[in-house]
Amino acid sequence: MHKPAPQSKQIRARVVIAGKVQGVGYRYATVDTASQLGLSGWVRNLPDNRVEAVFEGSREVVEEMIRWCYQGPPAAVVKDVVVEYEEPEGLQGFDVRRFE
Repeated sequence: MHKPAPQSKQIRARVVIAGKVQGVGYRYATVDTASQLGLSGWVRNLPDNRVEAVFEGSREVVEEMIRWCYQGPPAAVVKDVVVEYEEPEGLQGFDVRRFE
């Protein structure tokens, strides 16, 4: 009897990116990249000029997205990336949020 391959465990990473990351298209490039990779989550600007994002998906894909965050879009100058792992919420889709 053939058993299907187990689903890759879903993980969730909260990432805060510092540097020249606002006003350079960072959020929209993040949405495009995460959507192409099939990740769920969101991205938003923080009042202190950093960008915060949450990515949910398989470990391999989330790690690939985190590596992308160190580069960002061409106009960005990333100085620091802080990653925290959390319990996945089962988010659907990927969008830009406003800081409340």
